[in-house]
Amino acid sequence: MNYEAVIGLEIHVQLLTKSKAYCSDNAEYGGMPNTQISPITIAHPGTLPKHNVKVVEQAIKMGLALNCEITRINRFDRKNYFYADLPKGYQITQDKTPICTGGFVKIKTKDGDKNIRLTRIHMEEDSGKSMHDQDLNDTLVDYNRAGVPLIEIVGEPDIRSGEEAYEYVSEIRKLVRYLGICDGNMEEGSLRCDANISIRPVGSTTFGTKVEVKNMNSISNVKRAIESEIKRQSEMLERGETIVSETRGFNALKGNTFSMRSKEAANDYRYFPEPDLPPFIVKDEYLQSIKDNMPALPEQLYNQLKNEFALSEYDTTTITEDKSTALFYIEMCQHTENYKAAANWLLGPIKSYLNETATEIEDFKMPVSSIGQLIQLIDEGKLSHSAAAQTVFPEMLNSSNYNPLEVAEKLNILQTSDLGLISGIVAEVISKYPEKVAEYKAGKKGLLGLFVGEVMKASKGKADPKLVNAEVIKALES
Repeated sequence: MNYEAVIGLEIHVQLLTKSKAYCSDNAEYGGMPNTQISPITIAHPGTLPKHNVKVVEQAIKMGLALNCEITRINRFDRKNYFYADLPKGYQITQDKTPICTGGFVKIKTKDGDKNIRLTRIHMEEDSGKSMHDQDLNDTLVDYNRAGVPLIEIVGEPDIRSGEEAYEYVSEIRKLVRYLGICDGNMEEGSLRCDANISIRPVGSTTFGTKVEVKNMNSISNVKRAIESEIKRQSEMLERGETIVSETRGFNALKGNTFSMRSKEAANDYRYFPEPDLPPFIVKDEYLQSIKDNMPALPEQLYNQLKNEFALSEYDTTTITEDKSTALFYIEMCQHTENYKAAANWLLGPIKSYLNETATEIEDFKMPVSSIGQLIQLIDEGKLSHSAAAQTVFPEMLNSSNYNPLEVAEKLNILQTSDLGLISGIVAEVISKYPEKVAEYKAGKKGLLGLFVGEVMKASKGKADPKLVNAEVIKALES
């Protein structure tokens, strides 16, 4: 409680392009090792890179979504360092002219919305992948990933807790999925996060010693790693120990960070302009075309669901977590005005079916209009919700008959509003329980449920429950 955490995140986003950043090699994830390479990927002498316009477009989309300024004259640089999985001995990146500057990520906290400022977003290429567990004696290298396009999102040190970091990374992942530029899968490495963490006395404006934490393969582990590191640094200062600048990893099983290497000396990457790639200019008409084709973003759909359909905070947040789900809900609402019922169906029976069958909502075969008709039958009192969800809905999916009225008629479970029929059943049920009737009239009102249940059973569930309830009360109190 005596210290405040100061946290800045760097997030690498692997872009969904068909080819690599600077050559035409396949960039798809999951190929057999070293099958998606060429002389350019593995840096044979004399090979030359070329621009991938799709990478530029996706980087600009991310910048627009995060309220950034778009750099008009862009150049690339060489970042020099040696590592076995970096075949050129340098990485092509953007140093002096990042394609996006400024901007912010809006997150939700317990104290309200908070903007986490951004420093920059720049384009670069990924390195290959070293595999240390494939051979007893040697490290093997897969160059398929070498040259795959990345954007790096560098945030200002505005984050103050593991919870805020969790919300920040969640928002980034949601955005890249909405934009369709990355699948956001941290387990496969298509979204990677490094956290720079320091602590300082509450009220101080001076930064403490920064520690970088890597190897966090899920959003929950980002939160856990940061909380563990804050605790470790706080305990060290309480003991009078000195925090050293270093790179640490995170052990998810033990829930703690561990030292990987010292960072006592600043890295000198010897950046210099990439001589083999000409500068590219983002012209007004090109930028406008990207703006004109931007998809709906999470905040836009959130506000639409909240304001136009008057959904609760929980329903709105849950539905807009996934773009396809949000668009599916909006389409549902073209077929019903009972927006709350539509949300309940989407988050209840439909979601359960998708989970059980491992089906994506884009592949859900029932027309949304049929769900609207099903909701209408319930609203009109022709079908109970339980009968609709537990009997009609599964039958529609199994039979491929998407007309709920026809299915309900076939199953003979449509509710009746025939007062004469219901009154007759009520009279018959009440005549069977004279003692219970006397107890009810003596004040034991809880017996109402018994009579209603018996009437529903006698009608085989087809009587309108509201009418049954009213007729039973009328009969008992007459």
